[in-house]
Amino acid sequence: MGELFWNKVAGVVIGAVLVVLLIMELGHMLVPSHSKGELTAENTAYPFDWAAIESGSTGAAMEEVDTGPVDFGLLLAAADIGAGERVIRRCVSCHTVEEGGANGTGPALWDVVGRAIGGVDGFGYSSALGEMGGEWSYEALYGFLESPANYAPGTTMSFRGLAQQEQRINLIAYLRSLSNNPAALPDPLPAMEEAAPMDEALAEGTVAEEAPAEEPTEQ
Repeated sequence: MGELFWNKVAGVVIGAVLVVLLIMELGHMLVPSHSKGELTAENTAYPFDWAAIESGSTGAAMEEVDTGPVDFGLLLAAADIGAGERVIRRCVSCHTVEEGGANGTGPALWDVVGRAIGGVDGFGYSSALGEMGGEWSYEALYGFLESPANYAPGTTMSFRGLAQQEQRINLIAYLRSLSNNPAALPDPLPAMEEAAPMDEALAEGTVAEEAPAEEPTEQ
């Protein structure tokens, strides 16, 4: 192999690189690309939520609305225990649900409603739950199931939580059924009567129109 052979090899390599560069340039000419700042509704093939992109949000922005206190009495009375049993299947790898079930990665869940938080003997709770105090009331279970990490910061439970209220209520109703003496359901909240709109003048208080005085009669 002489010097001519290596010249040929170098020529082939250079030619291949030039062909690749030519193909890339031709692709840019046929399909123009845009930087992040150049993307608009006109030069994209699919619809985007541009407000979400500009704000840095990865999903549709949802405004949090305060709907007032949760009516556990009303919701639990209408809950679907069967649907809650299907939800609990996500948890059986760590928890047992039958009476007398042993602790697993998580504590046994039989008779959990109304039980002291961190109150299962022999289970090694994280300090977040072991020192919390209180009991697993409907309110406590509702908050914990929504987001364990937010409700008990520092908990070792890896479950992210249930975002849907319906799933949380159904699961709590099923957990309530795991007992020989289920906890009583709370009373529904009293209906809030909407106040009738009042005129501003009436709200401040106005003097009622006086009836015209009768003219004196002749004696």
